[in-house]
Amino acid sequence: MIASFAPARHMEAMQLRAPAIFLAARHHGETAIIARMLTENHGMVAAYVAGGRGRQIRPVVIPGNLVAADLRARSDSQLPFARLELVRSRGPWLSEPLPAAAIQWVCALTATVLPERNPYPRLYSALAALLELVCLAPSARGWLGGLVMYEALLLRELGYGSPAPARVTPDQGFEAALAAFYRLAQPIRHYLLADRRGDVMAARTMLGARLAKIAGAGDPEG
Repeated sequence: MIASFAPARHMEAMQLRAPAIFLAARHHGETAIIARMLTENHGMVAAYVAGGRGRQIRPVVIPGNLVAADLRARSDSQLPFARLELVRSRGPWLSEPLPAAAIQWVCALTATVLPERNPYPRLYSALAALLELVCLAPSARGWLGGLVMYEALLLRELGYGSPAPARVTPDQGFEAALAAFYRLAQPIRHYLLADRRGDVMAARTMLGARLAKIAGAGDPEG
C-alpha cells in the first residue's frame, strides 16, 4: 500500500491513507483518543480517533500494532480524524514481560522524540523490523542487539552521535549487546529526553532491570 497526501478538490483539505505503526495514545474526552502513529513517507502523525477507548477499537490501538490509517482533515493545520484498521497485532506478546517491556519502550521513545510530519523512512523500516524480531525471536538474546541498533539509529537520525557500536551482531553475544544498551542510557536521557517527562525513561529502566536478570541468571528465555 502506497501512502500519499491527496488534496481532494480543495487545496487546503488533507487526506492520508497509509500503513502506520501505532505508538501511543492519550485520552480525549469521554471515549476518544489522540493517537500518535509512525508512517513511512510522512513521519509521525497525530490524529483524533472517535471511540478509541471503546471495546471494538481497543485491540487496534495497542503500541506496536501495524494499522491501516485513513486520516482526513479540512485543512493542513487541523488535527485530522482517523479511522484505523488492524493489520498486525502485538497483543499476544503483551502478556510476556520482556517482549511487552521492549515494545512499550521503543514505541514510547519514538512517540516522544520525533517531530510531527517529518519523514524518517529508515526509522520506520527499522522499527517495523525490530517489532517483528521482538515478537518472533525465542528470547531477548535474539532481539536486544536490534533494539540497541534502533536506539543508535534514532540518535543519529535526530542529529546526535552515540557511543554504541554501529552494529551489534549475534556472535558478539548477549553481554556485549547489554553493555551497549547501558552505554546508550546517558545520551538518550541527555539528548532525546531532556526536559521530557521522566516516566518515559522509566520504561527503559524497567526493561534494563529485566534484561540484567537474564545476564545474572544465565537464563536465555525472554
